[in-house]
Amino acid sequence: MARRLSLPAFCLCFLSFSLLNDLTLCKTLKRDVKALNEIKASLGWRVVYSWVGDDPCGDGDLPPWSGVTCTTQGDYRVVTKLEVYAVSIVGPFPTAVTNLLDLTRLDFHNNKLTGPVPPQIGRLKRLQILNLRWNKLQDVIPSEIGELKSLTHLYLSFNNFKGEIPRELASLPELRYLHLQQNRFIGRIPPELGTLQHLRHLDVGNNHLVGTIRELIRVDGCFQSLRNLYLNDNYFTGGVPAQLANLSNLEILYLSHNKMSGIIPAELARIPRLTYLFLGYNQFSGRISDAFYKHPLLKEMFIDGNAFRQGVKPIGFHKVLEVSDTDFLV
Repeated sequence: MARRLSLPAFCLCFLSFSLLNDLTLCKTLKRDVKALNEIKASLGWRVVYSWVGDDPCGDGDLPPWSGVTCTTQGDYRVVTKLEVYAVSIVGPFPTAVTNLLDLTRLDFHNNKLTGPVPPQIGRLKRLQILNLRWNKLQDVIPSEIGELKSLTHLYLSFNNFKGEIPRELASLPELRYLHLQQNRFIGRIPPELGTLQHLRHLDVGNNHLVGTIRELIRVDGCFQSLRNLYLNDNYFTGGVPAQLANLSNLEILYLSHNKMSGIIPAELARIPRLTYLFLGYNQFSGRISDAFYKHPLLKEMFIDGNAFRQGVKPIGFHKVLEVSDTDFLV
């Protein structure tokens, strides 16, 4: 006698068949296919070699293109991540990227991209991570970057950007990590950045910025989540205001290689998590409060190249403090 298939087993088979059928019928959105093929045509051979077929999300026996992540939305697949880094891409920033409207992550770091970031970048409303560090990008940052309301991580360091840091960055409510070091920015840091409630890391080191810390922290209740503040290797002047101690979550304060002066206020020693304090090569003077030497977490205080009173000693052994992107990409 033939065995009859039980109802649960039949349902399971039917469900599996339906899912397989749906997966087979699922097509990649034409908009994304067109955009990725335009990008493919503009990139170097290293990328093109691994991008086989016409469908970036995979087609039949062909896998998705390397560095391309797709997600099913309804009846279609859309591209949600594009990560093509350290493959020597040469040429201008591919504008076709801005047609991938479902992107949450765009990573082109460590290539040889040139020219400006196009203003159309503001179309990527779902973008959370934008990593363009270590390229040869130029010109000003477009104001349209302030339209990326979902952005949490912005890496523009080690390029040739110029002009002023756009105030529109203060319009990014979810921004946590802002890396702008090693560019050619001029002018003052917009104090409006202090209103970003989630900002943890701000690095503007190695630029041509001017101004004072007092101007930067003039907004009441500013930078309440900030842990790391890098202002090194610029042209900042003035003193270190005692109000800086209101940034109670600070762990790293990097002020070396500026034109700052005055005494170091004892109030900074009250910052509970302060771990690294770099003051080197400014024009600071006077003594340093004993409270710094009694701070339970302060591992290093670098003071070389100043006019401190004789007998003032550093804390710890100075080393170049570098933090990799992987420490922030969470």
